[in-house]
Amino acid sequence: MNRAHFYASVRSLIFGGSLAQSQVDGMEALLDGAATMQIADQRHVAYVLATPMIETGGTYQPIVENLNYSEQGLRRTFPKYFSAPDAKAYARQPQRIANRAYANRMGNGDEGSGDGWLYRGRGYCQITGKNNYRRFSDLLGIDLLNNPDLALQDDIAAKIIILGMRDGLFTGKKLRDYFTATSSDWINARRIINGLDRAADIAGFAKLFNTALQDAS
Repeated sequence: MNRAHFYASVRSLIFGGSLAQSQVDGMEALLDGAATMQIADQRHVAYVLATPMIETGGTYQPIVENLNYSEQGLRRTFPKYFSAPDAKAYARQPQRIANRAYANRMGNGDEGSGDGWLYRGRGYCQITGKNNYRRFSDLLGIDLLNNPDLALQDDIAAKIIILGMRDGLFTGKKLRDYFTATSSDWINARRIINGLDRAADIAGFAKLFNTALQDAS
């Protein structure tokens, strides 16, 4: 693939004529990861590339979960874990919120263990919980358990999102469920990450990335 042609295309088609170096760095990590993991289907690569347009707001830099919730936000987002009095007591305290909301699930210890904060979401599509950090540690041969911030490095974040989408490690749904020899389901492919949240937006970006990949091939 001619990457210069690829970036010229996405700069025009998707980014309004301008690309920051940090955006290029992120896409380079994703393209390198796809090549390393031998993702042969161009549509798969396009959909992986499109996902951070929503997950990172188009920055293409791995992000850490924002848990700075208001009282109302806590009740709306974590109603099971925060009563009205709890929401008032925990509001705008991200570390306490994470330790409460993620306690005793996803492999985390209790609220006092600090696991909720330590294993909060990170990456191009955020992995959350001790079990997920352990899983990707084992699969990638990287110690994310003791160094969870490694998931914020471009190359590692890229491997996580590609492996997770390829093998169905996030929701059980995988790329080849939606892109087959006979069909391309750009909308429902969002189920690989997060139901149908922003599905049409990502589908639109994915088709443009697919065009750019074709132009560069």
